[in-house]
Amino acid sequence: MKRWWLRLIPYALPHRRGLLSMMLLMLVGVGLNVLKPWPLKLIVDYVLTDQPLPHSFTWLKAIPGEESPSWLLGWLAGSTILLFLASEAVRIIQNYVGNGIGSRMAYSLGAVLFDHLQRLSLGFHGQQPTGDLIRRVMTDSRCIQVLVMNVFLPILTSLVSLVAMLAVMWQLDPTLSLLALLVAPLLVVLIRFFNQPMTERNYQHQQLEGEIMALSEQALTAVPIVQAFSREAHEDKRFRNLSRQVIQAHLRAVLSQLQFKVSVSGVTAMGTAVMMLIGGFQVLEGSLSLGSLLVFLSYLASLYAPMETLAYISSGFASAAAGARRVLEMLDVQDQVQEETGAKPLPPCPPGVRGQIRLERVTFGYKPGHPILQDITLEVQPGETIALVGMTGAGKSTLVSLIPRFFDPWQGRVLFDGVDVRQVQLSSLRSQVTIVLQDPFLLPLTVADNIAYGRPGASYEEIVAVAKAANADEFIKRLPQGYDTVIGERGGTLSGGQRQRIAIATISS
Repeated sequence: MKRWWLRLIPYALPHRRGLLSMMLLMLVGVGLNVLKPWPLKLIVDYVLTDQPLPHSFTWLKAIPGEESPSWLLGWLAGSTILLFLASEAVRIIQNYVGNGIGSRMAYSLGAVLFDHLQRLSLGFHGQQPTGDLIRRVMTDSRCIQVLVMNVFLPILTSLVSLVAMLAVMWQLDPTLSLLALLVAPLLVVLIRFFNQPMTERNYQHQQLEGEIMALSEQALTAVPIVQAFSREAHEDKRFRNLSRQVIQAHLRAVLSQLQFKVSVSGVTAMGTAVMMLIGGFQVLEGSLSLGSLLVFLSYLASLYAPMETLAYISSGFASAAAGARRVLEMLDVQDQVQEETGAKPLPPCPPGVRGQIRLERVTFGYKPGHPILQDITLEVQPGETIALVGMTGAGKSTLVSLIPRFFDPWQGRVLFDGVDVRQVQLSSLRSQVTIVLQDPFLLPLTVADNIAYGRPGASYEEIVAVAKAANADEFIKRLPQGYDTVIGERGGTLSGGQRQRIAIATISS
């Protein structure tokens, strides 16, 4: 998936003001880091040796007590503390603002993915583990946060720091500055060597985490079946086996990152040792002052730090790439049930909708080459009751699911009041045609909220009226809090018949 990061940019643009503030804080932080070593140089080269201050620092003579070395020493020591506190304050603010922006970007991308998944057909959701989809929405969507906060901004900060530090180091000693840059090609080689393995191992780890979330969701949803057949030990074994695979994949990903970081640290350590050796000889020869060497080594650490950051970013980039790959895989899924251009709404009911349904030579199946319904023709008149009888798996529920376009037939047409359902707006069609399945799904909300789910804002009187029409009012009133009783997960606190009655009331509302 090439240039995946370009596809994430539109999701970051709404947060550009916050990102600009982060860049400003970054510039302030770099400036403070440039100033940090200078009090040490002034102390070593001028205060301790009682040498006159250089022309560029004559403004220090305005400090009260400047004539006394001890006073100047105190001022410079105090300035070191102030620079440290200011730098830490900027860093804390930057982290706080960055976490806020990053979280908002991640949840924005997650919301886009969530909305997209909701609109995909039942055919897609029937083949995709729910737990894996949850992980993609809640965890993998953070790839944009990792990309911006752990990759883009650190790259920008590191490049600005490199330029600033190198400019100051060049003023101190051009030769040492050029030698300090010799580690850069080695870091590039390490990045190219480790980047692909880190990306693949991160992706494998995230895939397995999606699988274990799917397994957890399936087992916990099917607790009644698991307990009925005493399969707790079996499910526990499956979970533990997959957990071991997740741990192994995680350790492989961590190992590749640690190997990379150790290699980078080794290269920069060798560069520092070479600079100390060459700089030490220059001090002994008198061509470089001790204070300048100390400042140079301090800047060298500050130069190598962004180099290491740029190298380590490939690890963050690998993690972001793996997450983005899983998010974009889902965003690229095209819905099998598409609303046609020019689709029109159904007339309001009543009086416009009659409810005539006709299937004309319909063929459909879930797998190519294996039709469940074949050349089916059926007509149902308004108010007519039809019983579909057949063996389990014969396609009774499948046939009914074609009417609200949960699926589209491979061949033939489904007509509602003489209009092909593919020419009707999906929202309009599904507001007029709904299904109560054999095992209806209820949300863990109150009874009233479930009944009014399709009509937010329905009055209490309207809710009671449809409950009575569905013969549900009597048993609802016997519940502990009546219509305010919270239904358990999937309606588990109700009997099958009660769930169906509430489902009928829900579609009636």
